[in-house]
Amino acid sequence: MSSSLFQIHDPRFQQMIIPSAALEELYSGCRWAEGPVWFADHGLLIFSDIPNQRMLRYVPGQGVSVFREPSNFVNGNTRDREGRLVSCEHGGRRVIRTEYDGSITVLADRFEGRRLNSPNDVVVKSDGTVWFTDPTYGIRSNYEGFQAEPEQACRNVFRLDPATGTLTSVVDDFGQPNGLAFSPDETRLYVADSAVSHDPSAEPIIRVFDVVDGLRLANGRIFCRLDAGLPDGFRLDTAGNLWTSAGDGVHCLAPDGTLLGKILVPQTVANLTFGGPRRNRLFITATRSLYAIYVDVQGV
Repeated sequence: MSSSLFQIHDPRFQQMIIPSAALEELYSGCRWAEGPVWFADHGLLIFSDIPNQRMLRYVPGQGVSVFREPSNFVNGNTRDREGRLVSCEHGGRRVIRTEYDGSITVLADRFEGRRLNSPNDVVVKSDGTVWFTDPTYGIRSNYEGFQAEPEQACRNVFRLDPATGTLTSVVDDFGQPNGLAFSPDETRLYVADSAVSHDPSAEPIIRVFDVVDGLRLANGRIFCRLDAGLPDGFRLDTAGNLWTSAGDGVHCLAPDGTLLGKILVPQTVANLTFGGPRRNRLFITATRSLYAIYVDVQGV
């Protein structure tokens, strides 16, 4: 079943959406909107506009204002377990943390003595470790960073222990690792491979790995292949369903990889996050705009 907004591929999706809900365009004027993160304690959303070198703040009922400019081409954002903003900088080729007083702490900018490529997306595990992807998008041109030759031999997925500063590569065989998120119980890590953006022979896939002892990944396998566009950023709901960006909107997949349904969005979606007081409002960054829609699930 389909409508102008929803495509139902599995009856379970009917119970996860609100048929009367509207897709609201909250803001337009970005060049490439990315990295949304919800601050429940402040009731606001922070997101990135990478080529415009700025981070924006959306407050329901008040609209959008500039949070940080210039942003050094910040892409993905998240919060750590102490509520601090953790961001991936294309320009600085580093992962940073914004302290309570607004000062910046560099968490990682080198691996084995060489500069990172361009950290893209980031999540923080319950033990405080920071996991992030390091593709080359920010150094491919001067549009979303500063053009440069890669110093890393691989496009890694990293695990950082902020307490010790130890940075470990947990996966090194991606074409272009992109969005990542843990399952609700943190026993699995999902990672997007968006290499098809510049390599037509690559597959638009999300891979999933078992998390072993909270330290390493094992048993990597393909979780899903997208049928429209490529996977960029995604988040999970409390039941373990994965909601991912795609070329035609947002795709919702069951824990076994079954496509349950789609929310159709008029612009190419880059990323999304759950927010609002009940974590049931899906905020979507899509090319030039920030969208939102209420759903009948709660984000992790």
